[in-house]
Amino acid sequence: MEQFKRFKDEITRFLMMYKFALDSLETKIEILKEEFHFLHDYNPIEHTKSRLKSPESILNKMYRKGCDISFPSIRSNIKDIAGLRITCSFVSDIYRIADMLRIQSDLTIVETKDYIRNPKPNGYQSLHLIVEVPVYMSDRQEQVCVEVQIRTIAMDFWASLEHKIFYKYNESVPPGLLRELKEAADSAAALDKQMERLHNEVLEIKENRMENAPPGGSKRIIIRDQEYPIPAAFLQLIDGVQGNE
Repeated sequence: MEQFKRFKDEITRFLMMYKFALDSLETKIEILKEEFHFLHDYNPIEHTKSRLKSPESILNKMYRKGCDISFPSIRSNIKDIAGLRITCSFVSDIYRIADMLRIQSDLTIVETKDYIRNPKPNGYQSLHLIVEVPVYMSDRQEQVCVEVQIRTIAMDFWASLEHKIFYKYNESVPPGLLRELKEAADSAAALDKQMERLHNEVLEIKENRMENAPPGGSKRIIIRDQEYPIPAAFLQLIDGVQGNE
């Protein structure tokens, strides 16, 4: 009984490291999201979802790999114990977010799998990153791996549907259905391209309007998706301060 309690405590603390790594990474993503929205009046991240593998799932994967069951072996052989999925509106957002993570000095991207430029045979598309996140425990620092999947809404919808179909058929999906899933993946990719093109056209129209706006026109500020006019007296005050510098 004492041995079981000790093992339970050890695996709980082991998984806590991965939970803390997820918490830290989600905080970083939230900060980047708010800052990007403030600077560019646009939010590239639609939503995020995190998950932590259960002890049963970890052990099953170790058995399938034929690996020794120990904590060092688990850390070395399973890189997706902690997972974070980031869903975006457009394909360009995916690479923009990956770049924002890449320049974080305390994060290390140890592996990249680009299933967007190189889709899987079944049509699956997503950008997968294995990211090392520093976790500061009470007695040590650990570098903990988190798998980050970045995909568009269309990619996420297709992946969710494909997963449900494979679960329903116990992974023995009829060939005809597999072909239709591949066609649906191609349609989702075409939709992503079309929506990105429309998005770029809207941005171009918006930029042209700003360039052609009459001088001295009403200036506005956007705070948390709400647009407010800037009082003329406040603008005059700023001009006065700048003139006295």
